[in-house]
Amino acid sequence: MLKKVENKFSHVKPGDTEFRSGGLRDFFLYRDLGVADATSGKVVAQLVKANLPPEQGTGWHFHQADFHIVIMLKGWAKFMYEDKVTLVAVGDCVHQRPGITHYLFDYSRDMEYLEIAAPADFGTVEVEGPCEVPPVTPWK
Repeated sequence: MLKKVENKFSHVKPGDTEFRSGGLRDFFLYRDLGVADATSGKVVAQLVKANLPPEQGTGWHFHQADFHIVIMLKGWAKFMYEDKVTLVAVGDCVHQRPGITHYLFDYSRDMEYLEIAAPADFGTVEVEGPCEVPPVTPWK
C-alpha cells in the first residue's frame, strides 16, 4: 500500500523569502514561494527575475517535468519554442508541454515571472537546437 503524503498549508508573504542566486541560471534570481516544501516536492512555485544581461541565454534544453508554466509578471522575455520565436509579455501564461525544446534568449531588465512546475526537482537536459537563435536586444 502506498503511503499518502500530506500537503501542508503554506502562506508566504513578500518579506518572508528573498530573491537569491544559486538557482538553475546564474543570470537570474529566484524567490522560493514555499510550495515545494508544502507539497513534499510534488510542485515548485518560484518567482524568477533578471539579474544580469542576456549575453548567452539559457541555451537549448528541455525540462523533465510533468507540468510547467510560466506567467510573466513584469517586463518581457523572448523564447524559441522549437523553431518559433515567442514573445512572452506581462500577463501572458505559457504552458511548456513536457519535453518541448526551448531557449530563453532575450529579456527586459525588469523581467519577472512566476514559474510553477511538477515535480519540484524537475531536471533540465541540454540539447542541440533545431535552428539559429536571433540576436539579443542590448541593455541600456
